[in-house]
Amino acid sequence: MPKKEKQGVVVSNKMDKTAVIQVAEYNKHPKYHKIIETHKKYKAHDAQNECAVGDVVRIVESKPISSDKRWVISEIVEKAN
Repeated sequence: MPKKEKQGVVVSNKMDKTAVIQVAEYNKHPKYHKIIETHKKYKAHDAQNECAVGDVVRIVESKPISSDKRWVISEIVEKAN
């Protein structure tokens, strides 16, 4: 089975070798059929501490690194200004 990939924005990078990424998902409401945007935050491993707040990054799932880190930053799609 392939590994899951998600794309989101870095919200915090205050921890050492860890960044918090906020991912937006869009779902249709079952009754009213309106598109609803939901957000979820993931803690991802950033080995070189190269992410800054506002960067758009792609994360890939991995084996558990700590008690709440199960994602690794694979690439920085867009740097923040």
